[in-house]
Amino acid sequence: MKRITQILMATFATVVIASCGSSKKDDAAIINDTKAAIEKLKMQRTATDEEIKKLEAELAKNDSNSANSAKVKLVAVTAVTVQDFKHYIDLQGHVDAENISYISPRGMPGQVKALFVQQGQFVKKGQLLLKLDDAIMQQQVTAARQQLEGIKTQLSFAKNLYNRQKNLWDAGIGTEVQLITSKTNVESLENQLKAAGEQVNLAIEQSKTANVYSDVNGIADIVAVRVGETFQGMTAMGPQIKIVNTSNLKVVTNIPENYLTRISKGSTIEINIPDANKKLTSKISLISQSIDPTKMGFIAEAKIPVDPALKPNQSAIVQIMDYAANNAVVIPINTVQSDESSKYVYLLTKLGNGKSVAKKQTVVIGEVYGNNVEIKAGLKAGDQLITEGYQNIYDGQLISTSIAN
Repeated sequence: MKRITQILMATFATVVIASCGSSKKDDAAIINDTKAAIEKLKMQRTATDEEIKKLEAELAKNDSNSANSAKVKLVAVTAVTVQDFKHYIDLQGHVDAENISYISPRGMPGQVKALFVQQGQFVKKGQLLLKLDDAIMQQQVTAARQQLEGIKTQLSFAKNLYNRQKNLWDAGIGTEVQLITSKTNVESLENQLKAAGEQVNLAIEQSKTANVYSDVNGIADIVAVRVGETFQGMTAMGPQIKIVNTSNLKVVTNIPENYLTRISKGSTIEINIPDANKKLTSKISLISQSIDPTKMGFIAEAKIPVDPALKPNQSAIVQIMDYAANNAVVIPINTVQSDESSKYVYLLTKLGNGKSVAKKQTVVIGEVYGNNVEIKAGLKAGDQLITEGYQNIYDGQLISTSIAN
């Protein structure tokens, strides 16, 4: 009896386990089937919606009494025109001066003994700006001149001795060696006199380096040195004296290297200087011949007229024209839509029964600038372009440009 009970219990456990396993498999199959059914219905719905749209469009064209014919979309229309189209590269730049001079001493740095310029003062080219300590250099000049005078005295004595020796030689007195020695002594002193004269000129020229002059005409934009301080021209804090020539101004901008082939010397440039409320038109006068490795671009400059309101380092908004087309078809960029194969717009087309429908028109676009796009193909002047309401219409849908009473 006990044996029969054990067999029955084992059989019952096997049936329960098998039943659980079968239930899990059935649940997974149901889930997969449900997912597949949902996807199938979605595909059928998409296809059905597309078919409905096509049938509605066809019905609207052929059956003026259909219920669909009452679904007229209100749109705004603008006639396509031709105009000159220009494309610009928008950049940031700054005003700069053609001639900016950072003054420095011609010789060694020295202590300032006198300062003859003030910040903001206009100076001329060659004007004395400051004088450095030149006491040692003046001593060198004095010593060089004294040496020169001593050689002159020796040369005078040597020439007198040579003339006497020559007179004796002509009279048959003395030896040839004495005459040659006297002549050689004169020539040696003449060479020494020439070298001493050059030494005097060098000492005088060195003493002149204590005088610091302006290299250009302009305004003393920076004067950061005082009497008693050491003047060396450029310090870690910047220039000690900076002269800016504002009679020749330019705008400088850095252009990304990918525009290198689209810009050349003579390209038109529109300049806006907001701080001075100035708008100018110029031409590119200089393009650098190398790419800046840090900014990955090249420098372009354009000259601008002199204006008291313009200062070096003022910010400028720069627009460089890199493309232009005359008599181009230009439309708002937002009216252009895309599908999987092309770009298109909607046009208003009138039917024979006096009604209007939307027509899907494929276009080929060109350059885009601002809110406008150039159309290379697909449109012509006079076409009625739908500019509002184009988002919710389809090819062949009835449209109207006014609300019916």
